[in-house]
Amino acid sequence: MESTLLSVLVPALLSFTIGIAITPVVTHFLYKYKVWKKQGGKVAMGGHEATEFNRLKGGEETKTPRMGGIIIWLSVLLTLAFTYLMALILPNSFFPDFDYLTRSQTLIPATTLLIGALIGFLNDFYDVTKNGQGIRLSIRLGLITALSSFLGWWFYTKLGVTSINIPFDGSFEIGFLIVPFFVLLTLGLYASGVIDGIDGLSGGVFAAIFSAYAGIAFIQSQFDLAAFCATVVGGILAFLWFNVPPARFWMTETGSMALTLSLATVVFMTDTLGEGNGILLLPIVGLPLVATVTSNVIQIFYRKATGKKFFRIAPIHHHFEAIGWPSYKVTMRYWIISIFCAAVGVILASLA
Repeated sequence: MESTLLSVLVPALLSFTIGIAITPVVTHFLYKYKVWKKQGGKVAMGGHEATEFNRLKGGEETKTPRMGGIIIWLSVLLTLAFTYLMALILPNSFFPDFDYLTRSQTLIPATTLLIGALIGFLNDFYDVTKNGQGIRLSIRLGLITALSSFLGWWFYTKLGVTSINIPFDGSFEIGFLIVPFFVLLTLGLYASGVIDGIDGLSGGVFAAIFSAYAGIAFIQSQFDLAAFCATVVGGILAFLWFNVPPARFWMTETGSMALTLSLATVVFMTDTLGEGNGILLLPIVGLPLVATVTSNVIQIFYRKATGKKFFRIAPIHHHFEAIGWPSYKVTMRYWIISIFCAAVGVILASLA
């Protein structure tokens, strides 16, 4: 057990160390090339000016670099590559104990992390070079739908996933519908990426969620998957070190898309494949993400029905700012809730 735990924790520490080490280089280029919006503010979904948001956040968008999410996925991928290559070069050393790149557990989430990072990077690039006009949302959603459809098909045909485990009550068979279910789950998680709106907020939330799934995978004896999740946590913590107020940079799409798409695969792999309950624990473990998406949905439908806003600003973390909460108070309370929810999720996973 001790050596297995080390095989999970050491890659996480390595990822954190690499993340801290590469940050000065990444920061240099972000500031050198002025990787921020040249014009602050945004337009609401109805086409009118988002006055409340622009009052709170509009000015910050022209001062803080974007693409900070590079720190997260680059530190994860460098850790993955380093442990793999060292195990290959020195097979008789201790390095093979820390090589967690396997086709059965980590190849899929690592690949989705990279694909999400690249799509998000391209969106951020256009965002800072085309006056805030990134890749059109319809195109991004189309790319995510295509990717998740392929992955859903892979889970169904290649891995034999046809059901969702229900905590304390067996499983629920849905057959081929597992494919569109995975697509909806992925799109929902991607939508939750807008939680990246306050310094330190998204980093703390995602760190807690991936920590929980590292624990869930460990309980299921999916040690390589647990190591991958822990490595992601290490990368997030390195990012968070520089993202706490005042943030040196923001995560933006290259980070949030990488994390949400990768999380979708982790959630699926800790369900029937791990003989556990990864999917239906997500609303508990990821409660802040659920609240973020739900508040946006409520705002849209309420405004269409009444012509008025339900929240001062959506998503809800900006609403708390609009009614007078300091941003650091919103962030810290989200962190507390996230840690509590993560702990509850791991406890339920160990009991179910």
